[in-house]
Amino acid sequence: MNTFLRSAWILCTCVSFAPAQAAGLDQLKNFLETHRSARGVFTQTVIARSGKKPQQSAGIFALQRPGKFRWSYEEPYKQLLVSDGNKLWSYDPDLNQVAVKKLGAAFGASPAALLAGKDLDRHFELSEGTPADGLEFVEAKPRGGDASFERVRIGFAANRPVSMEIHDSFGQVTMLQFTRFEANPQLPDSLFRFVVPAGADVVGD
Repeated sequence: MNTFLRSAWILCTCVSFAPAQAAGLDQLKNFLETHRSARGVFTQTVIARSGKKPQQSAGIFALQRPGKFRWSYEEPYKQLLVSDGNKLWSYDPDLNQVAVKKLGAAFGASPAALLAGKDLDRHFELSEGTPADGLEFVEAKPRGGDASFERVRIGFAANRPVSMEIHDSFGQVTMLQFTRFEANPQLPDSLFRFVVPAGADVVGD
């Protein structure tokens, strides 16, 4: 599995500054309580433990709590991840291949659940991070020992996520920046429904 897809699986298994801000945990709580849906633009930088040149990508995202999201890589290569709350589809247009898996209990302890999930205290150890660059941070560690990542650091401003830093079990760091963040848009159900393209190979559940 290529670096972009592996980072996306880990992510799913991805503002304006206020003059005075609440602590990170308070902003996370506010976000979860007041945002049923969101969409925007993301940039991603993947830093490998080997120290080779970071890989960069960009795209658009949409989420609807709980458990539904669409994560579309547009540059430099197209990749698409779609969750309807029950299953997760990952589509590689170049290979014309679809990987599908049930979300199950694993989703609750994934980095994506920090934005699109629920019952976070059940799945994560949450703590305040050190403020930096005008952001308040939340540190999250999975409670289960079989997670594919070690910790996540989320930066908040004005009660919205601005950045996410994922440290996985391979020693790889995935850094995400969220921009053009729209709160509570009306999102059609079709956005979270995946139709397998004609002739595509399907692997998984």
